[in-house]
Amino acid sequence: MKKLVVLLVTFVATSLVAQEKSTVTVKGSEVSNGVIILNVHQTVAARQEKASFDLQCTKSQPDCAKPPEGDYLMVRLPKNWGTYDCVNVDLYPASGSPASSQKIGEYCLIDK
Repeated sequence: MKKLVVLLVTFVATSLVAQEKSTVTVKGSEVSNGVIILNVHQTVAARQEKASFDLQCTKSQPDCAKPPEGDYLMVRLPKNWGTYDCVNVDLYPASGSPASSQKIGEYCLIDK
């Protein structure tokens, strides 16, 4: 049993390290047909990614929220992780970390 716990802790720690983190700014948001859409600008575009994109979530999902405009920490989840069939990301307070802060919401990243 102890080996299983150690293995699980190691797996979770490795997953957190492998995630891509970036600072983003929520510029605006809207609700359309039960979908929350956040207009987001990435502060420093990494690896030639687009600087502006949308984050979407289904309002009925428990991890879907409409945060106020401002800066946040965005964490890309590994492939096939998350609620949606797309690139899933989590938002955290800008001053926090995924290991110690409460997640604001989980979203699907949509390129414009």
